Amino acid sequence: MIIKKFQAGTETEAIMLAKDELGKDAIVMNIKTVSPKGIYKLFRKASVEITAAIDDTVTPKKDTANQDTMKQDITKTEKSSFKFNPNIIYESSLTGIENENKLTEDTDETSAIEKKLNNLQNLLERQLNEKKMEEKTEIKKEEDKNLPYVQLIYNQLVRNEMDEKYANQILSEIENKFKKDASIDNVLANVYQKIILKLGQPKTIELLDNQTKYIFFIGPTGVGKTTTIAKIASNLKLNKKAKVAMLTSDTYRIAAVEQLRTYANILGVPMKVIYSEDEIKDAKEEFKDYDVVLIDTAGRSHKNREQRDDIERLIQSADIEEREIYLVLSATTKYKDLIKITESYSEITNYRLIFTKLDETISVGNIFNIKMLTNADLSYATYGQNVPDDIGKIDTQETAKKLLGGND
Repeated sequence: MIIKKFQAGTETEAIMLAKDELGKDAIVMNIKTVSPKGIYKLFRKASVEITAAIDDTVTPKKDTANQDTMKQDITKTEKSSFKFNPNIIYESSLTGIENENKLTEDTDETSAIEKKLNNLQNLLERQLNEKKMEEKTEIKKEEDKNLPYVQLIYNQLVRNEMDEKYANQILSEIENKFKKDASIDNVLANVYQKIILKLGQPKTIELLDNQTKYIFFIGPTGVGKTTTIAKIASNLKLNKKAKVAMLTSDTYRIAAVEQLRTYANILGVPMKVIYSEDEIKDAKEEFKDYDVVLIDTAGRSHKNREQRDDIERLIQSADIEEREIYLVLSATTKYKDLIKITESYSEITNYRLIFTKLDETISVGNIFNIKMLTNADLSYATYGQNVPDDIGKIDTQETAKKLLGGND
């Protein structure tokens, strides 16, 4: 018996190939679909493979004379059933092994090509990544040129007690505003301008037209509120020709009352002691023709809730459009304590900031820190005990210079 395999695009075509070669007596023993493998599967379609056999006593020959008869035989063959023949197992197995070896060779060749392509792709990706890393390194080198300047400025700000988070914030905001090879003077100029912008424009007392303004001074004990009020009263009377009156609710310290009374006598302005928020209403009627009334409150602990409530009721006795509140702080107070104080008084009202005793410290970092923390407007600064001198509007330019200039 002769057994052969034939492949074609369709089953009919494969059977015709078998009949053409083995003759019309050839018998189809097996039919299967063969799919292409490897990268070739993208370009080739599946084919049909048949296994055909013929008795070797019949001479194989091509019969092209009668195509109609061949087609009828093909149809009969497709409809016929096949019986298992043990005599053909061995020969069929040998033929299958040969075809499998051929298929394995094709697969190995395809795998080798795919491996080379993958290696090429990996090489290209590695070269691209190396190029990107080189570019990043060059950029980093450019950025690092200013690193010593930035570090120097950062150390200077922190040395002058600027909070580290604010120092980092300033430097991060300006890093894109100067060239990578900028000089230290250029970097300093950018930091200097940024500090001034964050400090903002200080606001001081402005008089109202045909209306009395009530100015409340609040803050902890020992910061110099009474002396500060005397200095401001003198400035308003002498420089702005304002009609000034003074009130004090600081009845806890007799010395504070007498001190303010002494200043009032020197300046020639009226002064009155009040003990409750009800009495301020009478004082308002008494001083309704005055331009400004300065009110000294007791220097009470920010930890005492009852005392803070007393101050709040006193402030509420004046209408919001006719009042201003100034929180007086000492520049020598520790930053942690200043945080607690400002948070406590913020529960009472909005305020502006006055810093005293600048002559007693070489550091101005707290001025910047508290301004950033509270977002309150800066106002006056005092730098000595002399009345009416030693007071002025906080100089933001001078403050910025001190922050950058060190302690020398």
